Amino acid sequence: MNVFLTLPALCAIFATGTAGLALAQNYPVKPVRMVIGFPPGGGADIMARILAPKMVEAFGQQVIIESRAGAGTNIAMDYVVKSPPDGYTLLMNTPPIAINMSLYKNLGFDTMRDLAAISVFSSTPNVLTVHPSLPARNVKELIALARAKPDMLKFSSGSNGTTQHLSGELFKLRTKTSMTHVPYRGTSPSLTALVGGEVELNFANVPSVLEFIKAGRLRPLATTTAARTVLMPQVPTMRESGVDMIVNVTYSLHAPAAIPRDIVNKLADTVIRAARSADIRQRLLDLGAEPVGYTPEETTKWLREEVALWAVVVKASSASVD
Repeated sequence: MNVFLTLPALCAIFATGTAGLALAQNYPVKPVRMVIGFPPGGGADIMARILAPKMVEAFGQQVIIESRAGAGTNIAMDYVVKSPPDGYTLLMNTPPIAINMSLYKNLGFDTMRDLAAISVFSSTPNVLTVHPSLPARNVKELIALARAKPDMLKFSSGSNGTTQHLSGELFKLRTKTSMTHVPYRGTSPSLTALVGGEVELNFANVPSVLEFIKAGRLRPLATTTAARTVLMPQVPTMRESGVDMIVNVTYSLHAPAAIPRDIVNKLADTVIRAARSADIRQRLLDLGAEPVGYTPEETTKWLREEVALWAVVVKASSASVD
């Protein structure tokens, strides 16, 4: 059966299309909210406040940082997923955007389906550090020690399900070793335990351990980056050390899935330019982070790979949240 569209129907379709185009061309015409799933003052809040002025400069509109902390960032994610897909409500998140897909049951949303990937702004590498008393000067010696003493070595983390915890589980998986996870209430207590000798090792991000390393209170064995980080060029990567694992604390920008593509591209271009600017690059490096600046396509690919990776680790380790 042939279907004929009336002139009014054709006009309506044309009007809808041109309205969407106009929305993207004029965007933004009011303040933009950037939602984070952590309390103010943390890494995500700091990164959002570094990026926001560049967005204001590009768009001429205010960018409001809004904290909706709780449930491992799920509250913030759920809020953004259910917001109008008009580009005025954005999400700045870290690895939970990928990890929580496997860590939590019945989330009520799917990050790949319900959020549009815009860009990765920056990332902070994790570094494997050990207590100086541990007789392991490199990763190979640590693996040998762990295999000789199954479950005797203890690694700390700030909480179950964090990249500190799951980095340790990934290390165990890739090296076929068995160690004991000891969760604490936050990164600071987990590092205090390591410095004090309560545990033997930890996978924390560079900024949190840098001063301990400089003071000789912790020994770095390897970073979890693809290539040596400019923050610690003297420290080999896990891959150089024979362990195939890459883990970064990554700060990425997202929006509700139905956001117009032109707005996604406009936002991504702004993030990329910000990450590549000399002043932002230096600020990030001073904080122990590295600029990234992914395209939406690169961000989508990265997120898909992260979701798949952490699904395997969570299942293999039976990791669960408190």
